Amino acid sequence: MVNDILFQVRNALKENVDERTKASSQKFFKEEIKNYGVKTATVTQISKTYFKRIESRSKSEIFELCEELWRSGYIEETFVACHWSYNLRKLYEPSDFRIFEKWIHHYVDNWASCDTLCNHTVGTFIVQYPEHLENLKAFTASENRWMRRAAAVTLIVPARKGKFLKEILELANLLLLDQDDLVQKGYGWMLKSASEAHQQEIFDFVMSKKNVMPRTALRYAIEKMPKEMKALAMVKDK
Repeated sequence: MVNDILFQVRNALKENVDERTKASSQKFFKEEIKNYGVKTATVTQISKTYFKRIESRSKSEIFELCEELWRSGYIEETFVACHWSYNLRKLYEPSDFRIFEKWIHHYVDNWASCDTLCNHTVGTFIVQYPEHLENLKAFTASENRWMRRAAAVTLIVPARKGKFLKEILELANLLLLDQDDLVQKGYGWMLKSASEAHQQEIFDFVMSKKNVMPRTALRYAIEKMPKEMKALAMVKDK
């Protein structure tokens, strides 16, 4: 039965290949991606259609299906896995964190899969079980760039709602001097999201770090601030 539903999902993806999408997708990534070439909206629809056929199954069975999709390496299949795991958000329990951590560590290999999983599935989990914010701090010491990016992008949605400001600033501090541009963009995005509810606090943080913060992260962090604040933040102190 497991193989049957995966076969159907994969067939649906193959039947919806768009050659223009396939040809243009790679340009959004520095690393080589494995893809069918299916438009994102179509992938979302396929994930919805086939979730209806498995939603009566246990959480562990559905997570097993997600793992198989992750294992394939196809970016569209990872998106389906992300949609399915997020659909189970009302059933999350603390032990599920180990599963999500495994997916990030072993299977995530591009920013789009990282962000889709972390913005929704992992971010929602953290809101439900905030004691796991400590685990995100541990991610920042990983040699895996996607674990470090995940530490920041997991908090994008909660940050917009004004949550976890203390932890966001702690994570930004831990990632501050990271040399990877995708990690810099990740924590800059987290700060930008937090600035929607806590503009002054984020501005104060940026001003205190602007002489050492990579410019990529800084530009992301101040993107939604008024011109005057941006101008002050962009000037390095002598």
